[in-house]
Amino acid sequence: KQRLTRVFLGFFTFLWWLTHLCANHQSRLHRGVLRDLERQHQKKENIRLLEEQIALTKQLKEERDKMLMEKGSQQS
Repeated sequence: KQRLTRVFLGFFTFLWWLTHLCANHQSRLHRGVLRDLERQHQKKENIRLLEEQIALTKQLKEERDKMLMEKGSQQS
């Protein structure tokens, strides 16, 4: 009877440990997925900001060139 109790105690301890291990692994996977999603979002935001900067730089250069041409034609 005492041996059977030890076997059951060992078995349920093993089950508890296995459950804990699986839950911990699942939690790490979930955090990894969340990190990946956040990185993807940040990458898209960085690309959007870069495209916005490129467009603003182009616009600024066009306005500068236009002003230089007007200034050049006024001096002539």
